[in-house]
Amino acid sequence: MDMDTALAWAADRTHAALITIRSDGRPQSSDISYAYRSGPAGAAGTFDISVTDDRAKTKNMRRDNRVVLHLSDRDAWSYLAFDGVVKLTEVTTEPGDATSDALVAYFEAVSGAPHPDWDEFRTAMVSEGRLLAQFTPTSVVGQIH
Repeated sequence: MDMDTALAWAADRTHAALITIRSDGRPQSSDISYAYRSGPAGAAGTFDISVTDDRAKTKNMRRDNRVVLHLSDRDAWSYLAFDGVVKLTEVTTEPGDATSDALVAYFEAVSGAPHPDWDEFRTAMVSEGRLLAQFTPTSVVGQIH
């Protein structure tokens, strides 16, 4: 599978399964929403994924940053499985910090619209202990129909 074709297909979607590695080596799968940000010419972009600090998937990624992002389209019998690595941002601790700003951009990219109350949104992100997992794909397999 060609990476550019795969990224173009993924850019039109927002839902996938994130597969992380448990401490005993078994995979753990979580349904997630993502926002794709294209990279500079000739380079893959990143997939931003909102996660909470206390979840197993976040702990898994802190221990081992290798993950798989699996996208599927049942109507077309299409799927992609991106292998790659993830970088975790800091947990948002203040409504105006850099992670909070990044979560605002993530929300707008996934929802396609601004939140009706950004102060409420930012406060909730702090309360939930949110951060972004920034996934960079290194390879991809799959088929697109």
